[in-house]
Amino acid sequence: MGLLLFTGMPIGVAMALSGFVGFVLVSGMEPALGLLMTVPYSSAASYTLSVVPLFVLMGELAFHSGISQDLYKMAYRWLGHLPGGLAMATIGAGAAFGAMCGSSAAATATFGSVALPEMRKFKYTPGFAAATVSAAGTLAIMIPPSTVFILYGVMTQQSVGKLFMAGIIPGIVLALMYCATIFVLAKRNPAMAPAGPRATMVERLESMGGAWPMVVLFIGVMGGLWVGVFSATEAGAIGAFGALLFMIWRRQFTIRNFMSCLTSTANITAMIFLIIIGANIFSTFLAVTDTPQTIADWLAQLPVSPEGLIIGILVLYFILGWFMEELSMVVLTTPLFFPVIQQLGFNPIWYGVMVVIAVQQGQMTPPVGLNINIICGMAKDIPTLEIFRWVTVPYVIVLFAFMLVMIAFPQLALFIPNMMR
Repeated sequence: MGLLLFTGMPIGVAMALSGFVGFVLVSGMEPALGLLMTVPYSSAASYTLSVVPLFVLMGELAFHSGISQDLYKMAYRWLGHLPGGLAMATIGAGAAFGAMCGSSAAATATFGSVALPEMRKFKYTPGFAAATVSAAGTLAIMIPPSTVFILYGVMTQQSVGKLFMAGIIPGIVLALMYCATIFVLAKRNPAMAPAGPRATMVERLESMGGAWPMVVLFIGVMGGLWVGVFSATEAGAIGAFGALLFMIWRRQFTIRNFMSCLTSTANITAMIFLIIIGANIFSTFLAVTDTPQTIADWLAQLPVSPEGLIIGILVLYFILGWFMEELSMVVLTTPLFFPVIQQLGFNPIWYGVMVVIAVQQGQMTPPVGLNINIICGMAKDIPTLEIFRWVTVPYVIVLFAFMLVMIAFPQLALFIPNMMR
């Protein structure tokens, strides 16, 4: 499977092919053909997976409505006068945009075009400005809705709604940690991230006018999930419809924009479904070989504390992030590590949040980190090594510190899910 991945074959196809061949070797051709006849349909026909196209469509509609400019303008008006204010505004707008769009790639590309020119105008250190956009983009997969949470929930049979709720407080805490780090660095070296002009209170209040409907939509969708008014799939449907109304209200609705939303949704959904089908075929092969349970038993017997094992698993994610994108990491490692987590007695919802944090690191880690490659492509005049350096210090270090905070205080992820009805 590793060789197939290095040839550039899609992860879903590589996993399905490897799992099929492995099943043939273990159980024979006839059972393997039966596997191909049943797993693709049973995977794609899952009601749980209907949440995927709905939340993806919600994000696409929000993206094409142009809300990112309004969110950045609002954050800039409130934070721009502080040391490093434009960078903090980028983080804040990235967090808010993540509440509508579960794609970190879309968030990075959006704020690369919106925030990067503004930071250049105020003479921000180029590498630091580009690294900040990359970090802001990763918040989109922590703050719900998140495609990584959906994929993890489907593979481990955990509640997608609870996973969404589990990401809210950690997402806010991480955004605040980013902002605090930016403020400290800018205080120590004002030339690195100069403060902008102070906006009047009237300008600040006016800047909130374009973003409030999306705030109401997010609170309505996630609040309904929290109190149990509707399921995750129903929440996705309501969110997509609300985002469509918002797009019409902003006068961004055109046939071309709408068809672009539908096309992107279909492409992303098909990719995720293919990954899930391949992962299920590969997981079935692993199950008949008893590999996951064998690994779980072996790890559980090691003379290492459960917390030490968790840190070891997260370090492995960090290394994998050098070579793989986030969805590949999740589908490859979850069948192997999830039984370990269960055997050690860790909460699977909390572990899902930890997986997302590890994936965030991978997105910002060279050479394959998706976010850092996107921003390097958009800022070709900034030396790549300079961007890598500013991503590592401070943002990757902040993520490592955040992991330790989450290990020490798991209730940050579990507080809201435990209150759900």
